[in-house]
Amino acid sequence: MGRVTDRRRVLRIRDTSVNTRPDTLVAEEPLEIRLNGKPLAVTMRTPGDDFALAAGFLVSEGVLGRAEELANIVYCAGATSDGANTYNVVDVRTAPGVEMPDITLERNVYTTSSCGLCGKASLDAVRTTARWPVADDPPVRLSPALLSALPDRLREAQRVFERTGGLHAAGLFSAEGELLDLREDVGRHNAVDKVVGRALQADDLPLSRSVLLVSGRASFELAQKAVMAGIPVLAAVSAPSSLAVDLAAEAGLTLVGFLRGSSMNVYAGEERIRLPVAPG
Repeated sequence: MGRVTDRRRVLRIRDTSVNTRPDTLVAEEPLEIRLNGKPLAVTMRTPGDDFALAAGFLVSEGVLGRAEELANIVYCAGATSDGANTYNVVDVRTAPGVEMPDITLERNVYTTSSCGLCGKASLDAVRTTARWPVADDPPVRLSPALLSALPDRLREAQRVFERTGGLHAAGLFSAEGELLDLREDVGRHNAVDKVVGRALQADDLPLSRSVLLVSGRASFELAQKAVMAGIPVLAAVSAPSSLAVDLAAEAGLTLVGFLRGSSMNVYAGEERIRLPVAPG
């Protein structure tokens, strides 16, 4: 199986001190996702939780939504000259009767880019394929104090980040602030897919009354994945994109950005935030 970390020799310079030493790096390898034997997408990911990543990716694409719709996931033979398995190709087999997407060049561009077919087409695609409207999620009321505590809880649970400093994280929290799951990956979108895919495999979708916290920024793609998994609240430690805000406002998703310490910006869905005072 692919390694999560690797070691490389580096030249280390600290003021006037110079030496060589091994350094721990996060591993990055391609993963090809096939759907019923047909190539669908390739993503650069940190090896590990590959089956969950593939399942979560297909949730965000509207292909899967329940555990019984997934027949199985297997590794395919790799492409090394000696015939050894690279564990970089997975094939997702769906149960009979599951509708297949139109696997075209246009769709592959949509599924692998950060913003997809930007604009109204992107918003329409999510609105028409989302199985669980997050606007209808049972009322979740979160205090700013609860949200402020989540980044530290996420950071404390990032085991591989401690060794490499090179991984993004996605953490799923309950409405009471309990960490339910955390996945790390070189790509934020992959970390989210791993969280969502594990929930699909456990038949826990939709992820209602939950909060998804991501390291870094909140792109349209991450907002899409939250909506498709039925997650009502998405928080990020950095900025959202304009299209992510548009999608959140249209879908009823609560979107929080710049979540740092006791400060945060609420870009959409402020009705889920329990404010101590009325906004000025």
